[in-house]
Amino acid sequence: MTLVASLFVSGCGNGNASGQNEGNGESAKPAAAKAITIKVANYFAPDHPQNVALREKFKPLVEKNSGGSLKVEIYENNKLGAEKEFYDGIRNGSIEMGIPGLIMQTEIEKLQVGELPFLIESFAHAQKVFQGPIGKELTVDLEQKHGVKALAWSANGFRMFSSNRPINQMSDFKGLRMRMPNAQVFLDLGKSLGMNVTPLPLSEVFTALEQKVVDGQDNPLASLRASGYYEVQTDVLESQHIFSPNMYIISNKFFQKLTPEQQKVVQEAATASAEHEWKLMEESYETDKKFLQEHKIKFTTPDDKFRDEMKKSVQPMYEQFYKTYPWGKEIIEKIQAEAKGL
Repeated sequence: MTLVASLFVSGCGNGNASGQNEGNGESAKPAAAKAITIKVANYFAPDHPQNVALREKFKPLVEKNSGGSLKVEIYENNKLGAEKEFYDGIRNGSIEMGIPGLIMQTEIEKLQVGELPFLIESFAHAQKVFQGPIGKELTVDLEQKHGVKALAWSANGFRMFSSNRPINQMSDFKGLRMRMPNAQVFLDLGKSLGMNVTPLPLSEVFTALEQKVVDGQDNPLASLRASGYYEVQTDVLESQHIFSPNMYIISNKFFQKLTPEQQKVVQEAATASAEHEWKLMEESYETDKKFLQEHKIKFTTPDDKFRDEMKKSVQPMYEQFYKTYPWGKEIIEKIQAEAKGL
């Protein structure tokens, strides 16, 4: 009887184990759910418009509008690997999100159109193309082939040639050792202009310029400034030879694990952030140019004759593209048509 009595008292004393709060009979509150972390990888310097937009728009919008259920961590400047590495991480789901360029264009063939030379004429033209139906058409195979969902297009900007000597005419391209991305359109462009192209990851460009492994590189002015290339270059040719876009992408495997409400929050934040970045990028051009000039970079603006010669030299690239991809001519004509009236 003594044993039974002690067990009864012991059981009463442990009432909290069944979820009751001592003294008031109220149920214990469940622990708050842990926030889901979204790692966002990119290859841009911290002060580049891409990362400014992520900090000013994407991160606060996601964290606020998800009620704290989603947390954003930004990994800029190749911290999660160079472009190819973090893109593969997004494909396999080890990285949730990122902002690459068109690194996937070799396998997602329609994306090659996005960086054909002298196709995009202005920022307004670029926005109309990439943020409209054509942009959706270019990414139609991305999710099915790579398991990657495109959320929004952002702007890298018009690419220019920087170098350690002036480029004033077509003959100045001859023998110039130019670093360019490892994509066929860039390799063909460099060859068409008469340069010796060295494809290198963006993370290796500064060292290659500093050690004079290459004579120059091509990127928009924002990258030239933010990545410090102006420290090891002397000249810029305002060639605007290619408009390079970027994409906010997310692992589809990860995206499908989110609730519909969380998916909406991420999509809307990506759209708002990308829109902000387009504005920042366009507005930064004159500021970046002034900064570079103050750091003794000399600018050459090609005259009409020089620009026409560059355009003429790349025409065989279009002819080959049409032969390889019969659908290419229709898309390119649609892109050209979008420039009318702007």
